[in-house]
Amino acid sequence: MLLALEQELLLRKEEFKNEKIETIYFGGGTPSVLEISEIEQLLASIKNNYKVIASPEITLEANPDDLSSLKIKALGDSSINRLSIGIQSFFDQDLKLMNRAHDAHEAHTSITEAKKYFNNITIDLIYGIPGMTNARWEDNIAKALAYELPHISSYALTVEPKTALKSFIEKGVIPDVNDDITQQQFELLLDQLEAKGYINYEISNFGKKGYFSNNNTAYWQGKKYMGIGPSAHSYDGVRRAWNINNNSKYIRSIQQNILPYEEEKLTKKDRYNEYIMTSLRTIWGISVDRVRTEFGNSYSDYLLQRSDKYITEDLLAMKGNTILVTKKGKFLCDGIASDLFMIKLN
Repeated sequence: MLLALEQELLLRKEEFKNEKIETIYFGGGTPSVLEISEIEQLLASIKNNYKVIASPEITLEANPDDLSSLKIKALGDSSINRLSIGIQSFFDQDLKLMNRAHDAHEAHTSITEAKKYFNNITIDLIYGIPGMTNARWEDNIAKALAYELPHISSYALTVEPKTALKSFIEKGVIPDVNDDITQQQFELLLDQLEAKGYINYEISNFGKKGYFSNNNTAYWQGKKYMGIGPSAHSYDGVRRAWNINNNSKYIRSIQQNILPYEEEKLTKKDRYNEYIMTSLRTIWGISVDRVRTEFGNSYSDYLLQRSDKYITEDLLAMKGNTILVTKKGKFLCDGIASDLFMIKLN
């Protein structure tokens, strides 16, 4: 697999010959199972074949149960300069319900150890978990804040089909997700993190000044990115591509110097809708001028017309030529964005 990843980097180097690599992200599974030498081997392949800025943001995702003290120290001595730890909850009952491999003690230990070697750490928390009271959610937030981390991501629980959680809900073993409680917990999250100086720069992401995720910000601002490995996605501004999701087929194809991917060319309507969805979720909002320049007057007129009722309801706000979601509208952001989508024009 490592050789295949390196070969894909080599096969695709022309795609980014005019680009500077600003961020490198090891994610999409459990990259922390890699040895440090293997991580450095992949980073060397990137630096040997691409133009990389002097100090790129290099993030590695890890689960608490993979982060022994020795592993964290080794990562701290490596080129990795940002650690993303999948905490999800500081309570065992929540972790068991979500079928997580770690427990609350491992969650605590992984953060405590990571702080010895990393300044730039982010954790993720899940709200809206069936049976989780607002009081326990506030305890979760308080525990997270006590570590004084520079970044926290938090997401509403999504019940995926064909999972044990979905089955338990359907059988009545545990209650279903309650949208009202989920919204209450999102609002508690907003209030408490903003009170501690975190900036909600994207609906699910909170960072102290200077600690926004450069990698994720690039996605939301529509920058080009390249995904390497099985199931990885790429985007060049007009085309979206995704690699095959089968490991053995991926390796065999790469060994034959064939890139195993599918792609789609985005229409103007697709690109407009994507810009609306990603931009509205951020503090930078939707630029009406950009919509007019890139997509034409029909699109900007449509956007303004569709936005009007939400501005009246204080769910959106107009600041200059920028449309922003208000605090009141944040929990409803994705639904509002979908109502601003262009359906007919191409």
